[in-house]
Amino acid sequence: MEPFVKREAKGPSLFLLPHWSERHAGVTAGFTGRQGGVSAEPWTSLNCGLHVGDADADVVANRRMLAEALGWPFEAWTCAEQVHGDRVYVVGKGDRGKGRESRGTAVGDADAMITGERGVLLTSFYADCVPLYFRDPVKDVVALAHAGWKGTVQEIARKTVEAMTANFGCVPADVEAAIGPSIGLCCYEVNEVVLDRVIPLMERIGLENEGLVTPTENGKARINLKELNRQIMIKAGILPSRIECSDWCTGCSTDLFFSHRMEGGATGRMVSWIGMTEGDLKA
Repeated sequence: MEPFVKREAKGPSLFLLPHWSERHAGVTAGFTGRQGGVSAEPWTSLNCGLHVGDADADVVANRRMLAEALGWPFEAWTCAEQVHGDRVYVVGKGDRGKGRESRGTAVGDADAMITGERGVLLTSFYADCVPLYFRDPVKDVVALAHAGWKGTVQEIARKTVEAMTANFGCVPADVEAAIGPSIGLCCYEVNEVVLDRVIPLMERIGLENEGLVTPTENGKARINLKELNRQIMIKAGILPSRIECSDWCTGCSTDLFFSHRMEGGATGRMVSWIGMTEGDLKA
């Protein structure tokens, strides 16, 4: 069953993980669509990325609308400057609100963030890459990771789990995970440059092909980034039964999502978010 449920309401387009909130009081997690914001073309309309050429004021307005729709103060919005790497940053109280209105104040050079702090809304940005969500209900820890093909082959999923263990004492078998809307096997054809990194990853961690790589023509192939990241999570110790994976493909659904590949790079960015509430969430 699809874990990300589209909210049918006015305002920003949201794809929620409702049962995470149901199982864990005070937890919110989900993903935005492309509609319901104020950005003009080609970022129409809920662009939340400050790095794609959109007007900063429109991006900040979209971010504020999202925070309001979630019932969170905008001051809680916390994000990093993503670089398609494997750095995992531990967000503390002093980091709350970093990057919410400008790139210069964001956490530097990090594609994954973890926190045990309540009242912090972790966010990261996408237009085809794979959003990864982590929640340890025992240690009360949440995390997000951004996994394009570069982050995937650097095993950012595994490194996020290891950072949760090293910094908070998390046990991987206790961790719940979700893989959000992203480009699917159906739409993600890559060349030898990418395959020369993906195939060694599979060999290194002992993965059989089983639909992960489907050859096409001229030395190219389609790859399944979602399933690659699911397998990396399993290798990191997360139980398969505790990993949920979205069927939404951003490439197939440009009416709902931004897609860097399908729109030739001239497009906006969606947001993944996760946070744990604290009291009434006053700013």
